[in-house]
Amino acid sequence: MNIFLHELKAYRKSTIIWTLSLVAMVVLFLSMFPSFSKDAEEFKKLLEGFPVELRKAIGLSVDSIATLIGFFSYAFLYLKLAGAIQAMNLGTSILSKETREKTADFLLTKPVTRTQVVTSKLLAALVSLVITNIIFIAATFVMAAIVEGDDFNKEALFMIAISLFFIQLMFMALGIIVSVIFPRIKSVISVSLGTVFGFFMLGMISRRLKMKH
Repeated sequence: MNIFLHELKAYRKSTIIWTLSLVAMVVLFLSMFPSFSKDAEEFKKLLEGFPVELRKAIGLSVDSIATLIGFFSYAFLYLKLAGAIQAMNLGTSILSKETREKTADFLLTKPVTRTQVVTSKLLAALVSLVITNIIFIAATFVMAAIVEGDDFNKEALFMIAISLFFIQLMFMALGIIVSVIFPRIKSVISVSLGTVFGFFMLGMISRRLKMKH
């Protein structure tokens, strides 16, 4: 029994769904950019009407929003939320899935060690994230080229886009820790949503506190 391939197949559906969701979000956000750039001055005036604290909390920069990189940086706030939920889901399910579905004992009766089982599941989750990020980055560059041609900073765009992978690694690790502490999690998605949005709110509060000091 090849546990790695089995787990990779098990993650296939969720990987496709999350990847398509991220691609759809990239297409949606970047397809809006030409309209923003055409009316950049009017949009800047509109943004200046918002409280500074609110703009900082949601990652809005009046000066850079009219550029592709600035606009994508703002959109990335929501893209990384989706990516973090995907990673948290994967991390939490690595250990809790077998406990929840009562298949852990069956797996351990096979001629493999528990370490091999966990390693195979971890590698399958990691490959799922790599696939998601390759397609996500490719879609980002295709859309950027469509709306802006070659007139954008490719290195900056790549650095922003690739940071999603590292954010996902952190949340996958956090999910694994949660599943170790609470192995009998009944609803993985509820835990993932609660954790990711909790960190999102903490980030907003942190930015507001920094402004006050």
